[in-house]
Amino acid sequence: MAYLRESDVRHVARSDTRVIAKSMDSGAVLRESSELDPSTKKFDVFLCHAIRDAEIVLGAKRILEQQNLQVYVDWIVDPEMDRTAVTAKTAATLRNRMQCSSSLLYLFSNNSKRSRWMPWELGYFDGLKGNVGVLPVTPDIGDLDFTQEEYLDLYPKVELINSSLIVNRTKNNPVRAEDRDNYKPFSSWVGGTDKLRL
Repeated sequence: MAYLRESDVRHVARSDTRVIAKSMDSGAVLRESSELDPSTKKFDVFLCHAIRDAEIVLGAKRILEQQNLQVYVDWIVDPEMDRTAVTAKTAATLRNRMQCSSSLLYLFSNNSKRSRWMPWELGYFDGLKGNVGVLPVTPDIGDLDFTQEEYLDLYPKVELINSSLIVNRTKNNPVRAEDRDNYKPFSSWVGGTDKLRL
C-alpha cells in the first residue's frame, strides 16, 4: 500500500517556502497560516493528530491541500484553544469544527497513542457523519504498531497513489483492479454512502 512515509511528509514540510525563507519551525508556520476568518469556515478534512507531530502535521496538511482540500488543524485555526486541558469549552470548539467538516482523517503515527483527544475526536465524528479514515504515516525504519489500537482497523486507510488520495479497506498491496468495491477516490468516498468500513 502507498501509505505516506515519514521522510516524505517531513520533506514536504521542510520545503515550505516560509520555513526556508524565515527559518521557521513547522509549528510556527502552521500558526502563521491561520489567515482565514474561521467563524464561518467549512473544511473538507478535520485532521485529527498528536500535537507532538507538528512537522508531520505540516507536511500532511500540505499534501492534502495539494488535493484542493481545506484542512482544519485545531492549533492553526483556533490558536487560543488549550488542548492540554480537557474542558467543556475545548470540547465545544472541537465539536463545532467537526460539524463544519466533511471528513475526519486520523493521522496515525508513533505519537498517536499518547494523545488524549484523538480517540475522542474519532468517536465523535464517527457518530456524527461517518466519514472517518485513517491516514497512516509510516516510519522510515520499522513499521507502525497498531497494538492496543485495533479499533483503527474498523476504518479504511487513506493512501496516496499516483498523486491521488485513495480510501481503501483492503489489505492488498498494491490495490488490485478486482478490489474496486473496496477502494474509492477520496472525493467519491466523502460524497458516497459506502464508507468502506470493515
